[in-house]
Amino acid sequence: MTAPHASDLPLYRIFPALRRLPRARLCTLPSPVVHASGVHERLWIKRDDLNAVSFGGNKARSLEFLLGQVSAGDTVLTIGGAGSTHVLATAAHARTLGARTVAMRWKHDMNPGAERVSELISGSATGSLSANAVFAIARALGHRFRNRVHYVPLGGSTPLGVLAQVNAGLELAEQIAAGLLPKPARVVLPLGSGGTTAGLALGLAIAGVDVEVVGARVAPRLAANKRRVAKLVADTRALIFSVTGERVARVPRGMVRVVHDVFGGAYGRILPRAAEPAALLLGECGIRVDSTYSAKAFVAALAFARDHDGPTLFWLTFDGRCLDTP
Repeated sequence: MTAPHASDLPLYRIFPALRRLPRARLCTLPSPVVHASGVHERLWIKRDDLNAVSFGGNKARSLEFLLGQVSAGDTVLTIGGAGSTHVLATAAHARTLGARTVAMRWKHDMNPGAERVSELISGSATGSLSANAVFAIARALGHRFRNRVHYVPLGGSTPLGVLAQVNAGLELAEQIAAGLLPKPARVVLPLGSGGTTAGLALGLAIAGVDVEVVGARVAPRLAANKRRVAKLVADTRALIFSVTGERVARVPRGMVRVVHDVFGGAYGRILPRAAEPAALLLGECGIRVDSTYSAKAFVAALAFARDHDGPTLFWLTFDGRCLDTP
């Protein structure tokens, strides 16, 4: 069964014509915001890890649109690293729709959390594990052209997937307007394939909320950079216009910032200085972050909270509950 879901998304209220796009009901929205005053007085957290009954996070949002045409008995094909939470979320949510998942993955630096994610993927998807991304992508292309599948690209970062993140930005704007949190000076989140960063920036721009969106890079520069984010923003604006015929606000220059000092040298490689902040977050808030994505971004978020004026909102994109699944 899919989770209950409010049908009246902020995205639909602004662009009603987008209701015609197929969408699976996977999430329970809006996700809550909390004041992490025990960690730092200027720190707030958007608990997007709790946006679904299980396997929540930013990918669950995107998959609502990316799996919108999937039916029971279908096959979903996707790609990602060995410990990709995108691959795991895709397999988990496709299964709730009665579909099977084929995942072409590649090897990379691993950590205990990534090992656990990889183990869960192996139990919920078929496919192969290649030595590198090039081989995995080639195998995915071959499988895609030989078989009838629903293809979900790397990270789900396509204009269709980004729409869900635009809604997330609009959702945050409504929570600010409702007084659930003060307007943050910045939102900090992991920057991987770029879809969430692009969508949040566009959603906030549409809402007219002047907030800096800070992507803490957790993937190589070739894939995680401002140019890719800007292209995703442009392509998503074009998609909205093509469906609705309505002009879409532009993301102001300088609204998106990328920080590079938490990457740690490789995707999936542990950042040693993230251990203490991660332990502090767990102890004070009971929130468990993973070493591949959220622990690195949280280092950046905590530094901003400590060193800069104004509230900092950490956008928690990873659902750590899967790490405790027996």
